[in-house]
Amino acid sequence: MGFLNNTTVTVDAILTKKGRELLAQGTEAFNITKFALADDEVDYNLFDVTHPNGSDSYGKVIENMPLLEAIPDENHVMRYKLITLPKNTAKMPVITASVDSITFGASAGLSQPAQIISAVTANVADSSYTFILHDRTVVDMSVTAAASSTSGATTPFFLGEDDAPNSQTEIANEVQIKVKKLGSAKSTQLTIIGNDTGATASVTIQNNLINLASQ
Repeated sequence: MGFLNNTTVTVDAILTKKGRELLAQGTEAFNITKFALADDEVDYNLFDVTHPNGSDSYGKVIENMPLLEAIPDENHVMRYKLITLPKNTAKMPVITASVDSITFGASAGLSQPAQIISAVTANVADSSYTFILHDRTVVDMSVTAAASSTSGATTPFFLGEDDAPNSQTEIANEVQIKVKKLGSAKSTQLTIIGNDTGATASVTIQNNLINLASQ
């Protein structure tokens, strides 16, 4: 959803297909339990501390920027969610995954070793991570280093309607990805969220191992 303009508190909300299905079932089924705020459309480089009209005008350009209307596509909105960090934090947390991408080849078969994925957060510490495999039909994911806490990410992450039914979520410090045979080559994403900071990183996984018997 998004604000229609920056002078009123009127909000424009668009339900996804799943949201419309739940709403049709009644108010008990349509029960919003989580939401997130984002500032995708804001360019903070426009904050001008040299404005001749003083501190009240430093953010004038930002305040007058057009705001996004509701778009029910998680690939284009909510990419920069608002998070709460310690008061004296000077830099935003940045998550770096141990690998940027994984490709399982067709020729190596099931003998391909499992790929270990861990993460580290710069600037602000994370005690554990939430690993979200968007499509578990593409590869297998299991925990290799459990987290000391089972508390998940404080910043919500919304999967698309195509990904959600086949997704897998694990709270851990490290996971492993294993290849599986497919009917055709497929790819998916692994999203990593810092459970304390809300920072995110993404790993692309490509599986080219095709079960020839299914062709």
